[in-house]
Amino acid sequence: MPTRLQLDADRRAAALRRSIADDLRRMRSDAGVSRVALARIAGVDPSYITKVEAGTVAPSLEGYVRICAALGSDFVARAYPNTGPAVLDRHQVRMAELLIATLHRRWQVTPEVAVRRPARGWIDAVLEDGTGRMLVATELESDIRRIEQILRWSREKAHSLPSASAWPSWARDGEPGISHLLIVRRTRANRDAAEAARRQLREAYPADPRDALDALTGPAAWPGPAMLWANIDGPEPRLVAV
Repeated sequence: MPTRLQLDADRRAAALRRSIADDLRRMRSDAGVSRVALARIAGVDPSYITKVEAGTVAPSLEGYVRICAALGSDFVARAYPNTGPAVLDRHQVRMAELLIATLHRRWQVTPEVAVRRPARGWIDAVLEDGTGRMLVATELESDIRRIEQILRWSREKAHSLPSASAWPSWARDGEPGISHLLIVRRTRANRDAAEAARRQLREAYPADPRDALDALTGPAAWPGPAMLWANIDGPEPRLVAV
């Protein structure tokens, strides 16, 4: 069965094909060129042009470039970085299991939440407190060598939560507050990286990590953006504040 990421990618690809089809159809019409003439110049069958303009076939890059060249146009395809990869490594999977096992029963967890605007990406887990008044966008990081990028992605994805498909359910009793949590695998390399960027991390996650841990494991109120460590390499995996 396709994953949510795959289904979302398929929907986006279909929308992109329709958009390109509209552009090609408009350019051909503006140029006063028939489908037969365009097909002859591009070296394809006229029925192929009909299907491309209807968005029912997906040409190769070469096919798009041929058709555009025949219309005197350029075709450009680029891949742009957004809010990070959706792939969880083996450490992140263990961290996710640890988080779920640690949470107080008042928290509800929605893993792998897709957001679409203004940032497009995946939040590792969204925590909803029992009152329905707070959502905590949670990122799980096994390596924080690129701290600036992690901070930017985390912030942008948290701000994009209203675009998630689950938002109507979360906002059923009024718009909830949105906070964020960073959980980092506790290793010497990550601790050294965090120490080198301690001012940036303090600005991004100002809440006392002990208060955040108390809120996750008990009835205490969520204190605001926070960072915790996941000790998953010892005999007793646990979340820790320092």
